[in-house]
Amino acid sequence: MSQFFQVHPDNPQLRLIKQAGQIIDAGGIVALPTDSCYALVCHLDDKDAVMRLRRIRAVDDKHHLTLLCRDLSEIALYARIDNRQYRLLKATTPGPYTFILEATKEVPRRLSHPSRKTIGLRVTENRIACALLEELGQPLLGTTLILPGQGEPLTDPEEIRDRLERQIELVIDGGACGLEPTTVVDLTGEEPVLVRQGRGDAMPFGL
Repeated sequence: MSQFFQVHPDNPQLRLIKQAGQIIDAGGIVALPTDSCYALVCHLDDKDAVMRLRRIRAVDDKHHLTLLCRDLSEIALYARIDNRQYRLLKATTPGPYTFILEATKEVPRRLSHPSRKTIGLRVTENRIACALLEELGQPLLGTTLILPGQGEPLTDPEEIRDRLERQIELVIDGGACGLEPTTVVDLTGEEPVLVRQGRGDAMPFGL
């Protein structure tokens, strides 16, 4: 049975954030709000939690999972970024975007795309997610909370608990989120490529 924390969206309770961090450190999977929609997250280095995360979403290792980072400098630790990419990232982070970039050696090999060696990365503005990232001191590995066979993400924390209470350890209720996931932009080529149109405006990338 998963735990259920009601966390204030603007002033997250530190006690609950610390407990959520402990659950993640112990191998737990957590549903939490972001600035686009709810996501499932786990510890970057926990192989078993990552495998469970993929099973819940019914995705294989060719599906890009996303590193939720605290800021642009943390993205630069986990992805190779040239001057052109840096300017685009600086103009659009934090925000509802996920960027596909070449992974550095800091990213465990099993997390990057098996043939392309790429990884998804984002910087969220959501205060609950930001507080948890600060508590952990490193990125979280996450994926949009879209269940197999569904076209839209889950947005109601109560429904998330009902649907996933036997599969995840914690649901953080930070209020309702939107239905639109992040806009995904592949920045690995000479020109940006729109992978998924979501909440973020693609105009800054010339798309």
